[in-house]
Amino acid sequence: MDFERTRLLSPGFADPRHALGAGDIIVIGAGLAGLFTALRLAPLPVTVVAAAPLGEGASSVWAQGGIAAAVGEGDTPERHAADTIAAGGGIVDAHVAEVVAAEAPSRIADLLRYGVPFDRDLAGHFVLSREAAHSQARVVRVSGDRAGAAIMQSLIAAVKATPSIRVLDGYEALDLISDAGSGNADRITGVRLVRTEAKRTGTFDFMPASAVVLATGGAGALYSVTTNPMYARGEAIAFAARAGAAIADAEFVQFHPTAIDAGIDPAPLASEALRGEGARLINGAGERFMLALDPAGDLAARDVVARGVFAEIAAGRGAFLDCRAAIGAAFPQAFPTVYAHCRAAGVDPVTQPIPVAPAAHYHMGGVATDLAGRTSLEGLWAVGEVASTGLHGANRLASNSLLEAVVLGARAAQDIGRLVSPGMAHPIARTYRTGAEETLDAARRSRLSQRLRQTMSAHVGVVRNGAGLEQALAILSEIGEEAGDDRVVVNMALAAEIITGAALMRPESRGAHFRSDYPEPDPALQHRSAVTLGEIRATSARIGRSAPQPRCEELQT
Repeated sequence: MDFERTRLLSPGFADPRHALGAGDIIVIGAGLAGLFTALRLAPLPVTVVAAAPLGEGASSVWAQGGIAAAVGEGDTPERHAADTIAAGGGIVDAHVAEVVAAEAPSRIADLLRYGVPFDRDLAGHFVLSREAAHSQARVVRVSGDRAGAAIMQSLIAAVKATPSIRVLDGYEALDLISDAGSGNADRITGVRLVRTEAKRTGTFDFMPASAVVLATGGAGALYSVTTNPMYARGEAIAFAARAGAAIADAEFVQFHPTAIDAGIDPAPLASEALRGEGARLINGAGERFMLALDPAGDLAARDVVARGVFAEIAAGRGAFLDCRAAIGAAFPQAFPTVYAHCRAAGVDPVTQPIPVAPAAHYHMGGVATDLAGRTSLEGLWAVGEVASTGLHGANRLASNSLLEAVVLGARAAQDIGRLVSPGMAHPIARTYRTGAEETLDAARRSRLSQRLRQTMSAHVGVVRNGAGLEQALAILSEIGEEAGDDRVVVNMALAAEIITGAALMRPESRGAHFRSDYPEPDPALQHRSAVTLGEIRATSARIGRSAPQPRCEELQT
């Protein structure tokens, strides 16, 4: 599982120049990464595939903190990169961190040109927040905690005003199509799409592509407690792996320590910026428990704080975020989004501590890419949370996720633009029917999905161990078998299996990956990981529980 051995981030990535064919440039996903990539590809024709109307179902809309960038007085990209590396558990790719931090100010300037109203003071300087593990305030924000929504509103307006971008909403991607006829099964030539309504027949659309960009977001909805929308199910990891792509750092799932604990799905978030403004974590007895766990206290790295909160809840003491002294009566104006979430949950944060719990928030792992967004498969790029570039290592630095989305989105667009000519990229849609009509069983899907999510939270969550991971693989195998032809559940089970198998293959604790049976980091494992579907299957087989491998149809056009 040695990522260095695979050399996936080296110049060994295949140059797809000779392999690209005619068809759309297809961007799968309409969050920040997908829309920014599409805008940067203009005037090349692009089709953005969105499961929901623009602005709905994207994690980017819910991002509260903002974008990390060295734009403040006295700050430098070098310091930003150093903080990123320090937070990442020893396995951040230093070169990637340096490049992303260096390009951050230019991408902030791009967003300003698209109309994003970042907060500024009377002198015109950015109003910056400090978040956990940052050495200084460098998070550019909008209206305190509305960065994600404001950025997305601006980009949606820009996309609608760009004639070269076609948005195809109400569709999900279930598979990548590879060119088996040429003898090169690693070349991605299209995407299989289906409509997203609850009941649908066996009709699907096959879209040929000159290039495919995965921008589908994360995998938080594989867990029963998550801050992610329902579409963040990791399905692109599954179908990319099935097509042969390498998956990197899959075991590293970040749990946000301060989701509002009110039984709401998805769980609303109490932004880390609250602690940056002086809010304190306490238990039911009013004790500040983080001070005994880390010198940085409430602003320690997210994995440390998540385990601290988890331990207090497991011990029956509960965990709460106390904003009364630090923010108090200013809360509704300073943090309107969090305030609205709290009030909806029956909590008044002006006068009451907010009950909190860790929730699956961000997947550091994903489809392995280089700094141009290229995957190990010709014709396939990945940007945003679905990709794994090496920026985050074992533990993402706060507010680096939106930054990575725009930096890598711009780089992927530039790379594709050098390879795809306007004559190659043109809108095509072909519809084929499968052999038998299929009406999906919504009740069965819901039951299997809930079992899967509960399994992941119980055994592949904040604290893990080998026995629990093996048990999870067995349950995921049963779910995959029972799912039958329901490709959504099959993809969810496969994505969950990849995360679980990778966690089992890393017998140590590092960053967001904590194993109670191996509670210390192993110096011999201080490197990134990369796995293929075959390696995950071999791991399952070694413990006697091999999950079924779904067949990837070859489509004849």
